[in-house]
Amino acid sequence: MGKRDQRIDVYINDAPAFAQPILTHIRELMHSACPDVEETMKWSHPHFDYKGIMAGMAVFKQHASFGFWKASIIDGAISEKSGNAHGSFGRLTSVKDLPSKKILTGHIKRAMQLNEEGVTVPKPAKAVAKKKSAAPTVPPVLAAALNRNRKALNSFDAFSPSQRKDYIGWIVEAKTEATRDRRVEQAMEWIAD
Repeated sequence: MGKRDQRIDVYINDAPAFAQPILTHIRELMHSACPDVEETMKWSHPHFDYKGIMAGMAVFKQHASFGFWKASIIDGAISEKSGNAHGSFGRLTSVKDLPSKKILTGHIKRAMQLNEEGVTVPKPAKAVAKKKSAAPTVPPVLAAALNRNRKALNSFDAFSPSQRKDYIGWIVEAKTEATRDRRVEQAMEWIAD
């Protein structure tokens, strides 16, 4: 049997008048479509868990939002509607902004199925590519200076990626070649120490 959280009662009662029917409608629909759903508060907003996080809702000054955790694989139409707003269905200002009960129930059932099967949302290609290219490229002027100073090279190789990034960024951001050359010289002294 599902579990209701009294903190969500308080959240709904404290919401602006326009949002209360929206939040109540979503909550009741979640419990009717998924009798084993458990309510909880995460990140200061109501969430619904069923074998993992399934959905969440929130209220803002002039709109509410509701979103499925795995919206991108539940139905492509969900993520297209949301645009830049929070949630899967854009900015909600009335219950009429939500899909029909039948459609929303279908989305809830699909979210349940995905959680039962342990399906995870694949990371976007940009995030994966960014993570792989996290190591900064050593500029040729610094690489040449490091190759001339074995002690500095060994120290630089032992640095954490963030330490290397700091030195590289400082050198690359120089506006003139003279400044860059002075920074490389200074960096070589610091790195070798």
